[in-house]
Amino acid sequence: MLKTNPYWRALSLFIGFGFLYLPIVFLVVFSFNESAIMTSWSGFSLRWYQSLFADKALLNAAKLSFLIAALTATAAVVIGTWAAYVLSRMGKFKGFTLYVGMLSAPLVIPEVVLGISLLLMFVEMSKLFGWPDGNGIFTIWVGHVVLCVAYVAVVIQARIRDFDRSLEEAALDLGATPLKVFFSITLPLIMPALMAAWLLAFTLSLDDVVIASFLSGPGYTTLPVEVFSRVRLGLKPEINALATLFIFGVGLCVIVASRLQKNHS
Repeated sequence: MLKTNPYWRALSLFIGFGFLYLPIVFLVVFSFNESAIMTSWSGFSLRWYQSLFADKALLNAAKLSFLIAALTATAAVVIGTWAAYVLSRMGKFKGFTLYVGMLSAPLVIPEVVLGISLLLMFVEMSKLFGWPDGNGIFTIWVGHVVLCVAYVAVVIQARIRDFDRSLEEAALDLGATPLKVFFSITLPLIMPALMAAWLLAFTLSLDDVVIASFLSGPGYTTLPVEVFSRVRLGLKPEINALATLFIFGVGLCVIVASRLQKNHS
């Protein structure tokens, strides 16, 4: 077996991790830069964090994005869990191929097409029923749930197929109803996958620009859309400060989720 020089391995790791994380390190460092010029270091300062917390538009967009992301993740996990359970436990049934195709469609359909389709649907609904009256939280939430359910179903389906079904069969033999078995046996066993799927859906919703651009209305601008509209006019240090807070927040959530999964397993 060919042995690799340890120095080459170390160099490869350094180059790989550097390519991935050095831009993030520079972003964090320059968020504390006193200068308004993004590429020129002039001293340590917290002025851009103060400017960020004084920016009402960014803060309101952040609150809206976190609210929609939390609602999206919760709804996507509920719907995606039942969808994954049907795929894993119900076997082949009439219309199974159509069911799988419809469930997997958001994985392969471009977000631009998905956003336009949902926008046209809401416009026609508004004409026919007078509801929804304009785009807002509800329309963005629906669009993000449609996008995230497919990803959630894939994650949870893999977990449902892996664990030992004899536990469910034993509970059924002892007289438990299928619904009781699901909530008492299946759900606790797939809890790590539920947590991972929730975090994935939360991230996808929080990161989305395309669908939110089509489905947002006046007064309902999400954070990615707000940031994207500002970046097109030129980078500002407040964006570095915002990104730094996101990095630390996401890192903390990942650590907590890993701890919870470890304790659960």
